[in-house]
Amino acid sequence: MKTDCLLCGVGGQGTVLASKILAFAAMEKGCEVRTSETIGMAQRGGCVVSHVRIKDTPIYSPLVPLHSADILIGFEPAEAVRCLPYLSASGTVIVSKKEIRPITSWNSASEYTGSAMLSYLEKNCTKLIVIDSEKVFKLCGSSRVLNIALLAAAVHSGSFGGINTDDLKHAVKSLVKPQFHELNLSAIDTVIALIGEDNK
Repeated sequence: MKTDCLLCGVGGQGTVLASKILAFAAMEKGCEVRTSETIGMAQRGGCVVSHVRIKDTPIYSPLVPLHSADILIGFEPAEAVRCLPYLSASGTVIVSKKEIRPITSWNSASEYTGSAMLSYLEKNCTKLIVIDSEKVFKLCGSSRVLNIALLAAAVHSGSFGGINTDDLKHAVKSLVKPQFHELNLSAIDTVIALIGEDNK
């Protein structure tokens, strides 16, 4: 298995936990894994970027090089656009539809809209999967499942090769507090069902 993944979002969305869950799932499969985070002003709504590199051979750097990420998981549309230079030409983008104005847009004179960011991604990505996170939140009864929902979509897309949804559920049970198991496991099933409906 060889996958370079970049997870990007806004502070408070669970980006770092998502990277830990993904890394755990890969290590359980016997893979070499390296991770790194750039959290900056995460607690103030700043940008958060996590690098996750998975290989069957030794990894000498935890950072994903530019133009080489196999998958980019965007917790917020503008953050996905900002990190797009890391994506390889054949890479996949999984992104949440819901916009949360990042602190990086506050100094901009132009008005920020998530729909404009999604339109840009559609024009500049080979493969794009947009998750209607508001719908997921409604079905699950909580807005705290975004990170698990996006991971479920990424795993379901086949971007991680040997990691399947059962592996993801095992990682969730291992790293998430027991009182949140049912909520997060339902998010995995909900996202996969929604993707199936969209593909009909």
